[in-house]
Amino acid sequence: MIAAQLPALQIVIPLLGAVLTAMMRRGSWAWAVALAVSWTMPLIAGSLLMQVLSTGPISYALGGWNPPWGIEYRIDALNGFVLVLVSLIGAVIMPYARVSVEKEIAPKKQAWFYTMYLLCLCGLLGITITNDAFNAFVFLEVSSLSTYALIALGRDRRALLAAYQYLILGTIGATLYVIGVGLLYTMTGTLNLSDIAGRLDGVENIRPILAALAFLTVGISLKLALFPLHVWLPNAYAYAPSVATAFLAATATKVAVYLLLRYYFSVFGVTFVFETLPVSTILLTLSLAAMFGASIVAVFQDDVKRMLAYSSVAQIGYITLGIALANQTGLTGGIVHLFNHALMKGALFLVIGAVFFRIGSVKLDDLAGLGRRMPITMGAFVIAGLSIIGTPGTAGFISKWYLALGALEQGSWWLVLLLVASSFISIVYIGRVVEVTWFRPVGKMVAGAREPPTSMLIPSLILVAATIYFGFDTTMTAGVAEKAAEALLGANR
Repeated sequence: MIAAQLPALQIVIPLLGAVLTAMMRRGSWAWAVALAVSWTMPLIAGSLLMQVLSTGPISYALGGWNPPWGIEYRIDALNGFVLVLVSLIGAVIMPYARVSVEKEIAPKKQAWFYTMYLLCLCGLLGITITNDAFNAFVFLEVSSLSTYALIALGRDRRALLAAYQYLILGTIGATLYVIGVGLLYTMTGTLNLSDIAGRLDGVENIRPILAALAFLTVGISLKLALFPLHVWLPNAYAYAPSVATAFLAATATKVAVYLLLRYYFSVFGVTFVFETLPVSTILLTLSLAAMFGASIVAVFQDDVKRMLAYSSVAQIGYITLGIALANQTGLTGGIVHLFNHALMKGALFLVIGAVFFRIGSVKLDDLAGLGRRMPITMGAFVIAGLSIIGTPGTAGFISKWYLALGALEQGSWWLVLLLVASSFISIVYIGRVVEVTWFRPVGKMVAGAREPPTSMLIPSLILVAATIYFGFDTTMTAGVAEKAAEALLGANR
């Protein structure tokens, strides 16, 4: 039955799609293949998540080799949630990609762009679904190598430097990750994550385990752009093609956060990581530094894409804050913000990509009066920006509400004040864009601007509408995140 093979199809379909697009010369044909693949993935991911929620975790033995000897794909509430997120983002942005890619990428390179996109999609889904530590490394490299190419395809020459910078830091992160995996394998004799978790209790020499945790933490933190390991991210987002920026901002760092969650809670266990070791204090400190430091830097950016890139670093701080709280409410807030931030930031980058499509610039001073020429587009920016701030009635408020409750459960009322204070900083940088685009006279750059094509506008509006919808109906987001948090906290204490 096909239903039994859905875990494998989640990986095989985008991989085969990448092979097909690599053999094509016309960008339009490659786009059609990428569109078909992208629209298939949410159906598979949604089916898997529904099955998990109704019957429990799914275990799929790749090639019929039972774990721990063979590679196991395992789906539970947490990674089922992330699979749906990554798949949905890909499905929404792909209609947007056709005219945006034609505008920003040379015709001979367009099919190559879609090949790299599908490989990146395959890698991100693979990291999420696999229950094998080394297999996760393989998919991590697949997604990373394709990401370097996606960034380098930007027309600005600085895109090459951004891709090279990310390649260097990404390689360091991957090396640290694989060293950590090697230490775990040396001490447990297995690569299956569930099996590693079961064998760690019997390990007498704790020092290699501590070293493994340290290597994995730093390696994965480089990938998720945890402050201060985020230096690759602003240039990568600023100079990559618009579609690549939107896709990576909404998915890549979120999958890395998932991987960190998996190791902390499912493999090492909450007692060892957060009660025996000072991980919670360290993570809390870095999260607060990201929330304030990156937000303040964002305020002073003149390039809107760089502004939103630094905003992403700050928002990652909110996600890791939920992890640092290590209680069910706080962890729920972190996981739900992982989803909500993908919607918000995906919408904002799609909107800015549409602005670039029309006027060829995203410099703040060049956008004067743009709201009068592109009212729907810039109205979408305002709504998504309100969600970034955490305004009630938007998805961003739900995330911060759970984080605040999680902080209060620990008696950390001062942390709630810092949450509110950091949100006020986001009002400043979002407000700068609103002031320039809506309250200044129409500038020369935008005098002839008009709304982008429908294929670009509708995906942006879908994500904006989702940020409003999930600000009221939290069954799909906070509901699933709460189940995932409960499972993580009880997985391997």
